[in-house]
Amino acid sequence: MSKLYLVPTPIGNLEDITARALRILKESDIILAEDTRTSAPLLKHFGIDKRVFAHHQHNEHKSTTEIIRLLKEGKQVALISDAGTPAISDPGFLLVREAIKNDVVVECLPGATAFVPALVNSGLPADRFTFEGFLPVKKGRQTRLKSLVEEERTMIFYESPHRLLKCLEEFIVVFGEERQASVSRELTKMFEETVRGTLPEIKSHFENNTLKGEFVICVAGRGGK
Repeated sequence: MSKLYLVPTPIGNLEDITARALRILKESDIILAEDTRTSAPLLKHFGIDKRVFAHHQHNEHKSTTEIIRLLKEGKQVALISDAGTPAISDPGFLLVREAIKNDVVVECLPGATAFVPALVNSGLPADRFTFEGFLPVKKGRQTRLKSLVEEERTMIFYESPHRLLKCLEEFIVVFGEERQASVSRELTKMFEETVRGTLPEIKSHFENNTLKGEFVICVAGRGGK
């Protein structure tokens, strides 16, 4: 029976992939990868030799049509991203939506995603939170930030190394200098680091240290600690 699987892959440590994820990847007819060059070492490491096609933000509209055709033909397709769970700040949503429209069975495996360990490790309230992912780079950025001024839940953001300091400065202006936060980088990797404190304290730390890796920023909600 045809089925679309969304398969999480490790965000760093290869030991974090599940036995079920490996089985599904080995059983699938086709694997869709965000970047085939990034996924190749992972698949080779686990001895997975399958047809791999690119499915990313630049071709997903076009490739979705072809993938749906293959699924309707009875193929079993697995979608992976470069790291973590597909469709979480990565391609996947459009394909899932079209698969559902075409009565294709969709199944998402549980597994690695960066924001969960970052949130739990932050020391900030984790019972209620809002995941914001990457903020708009230009258009709409300030509007999005202003809409979060009164947010009472813990807020979670993704940010790249070259924009981290600017992002933290914006947060200080919007949320205030006393707002508690946590920044995690290189999660599950050898040089994993989490820095906690007020926004200015965290910004000061990263001004004096090398900025490397992907960053997850957790910011306390209004009135939160």
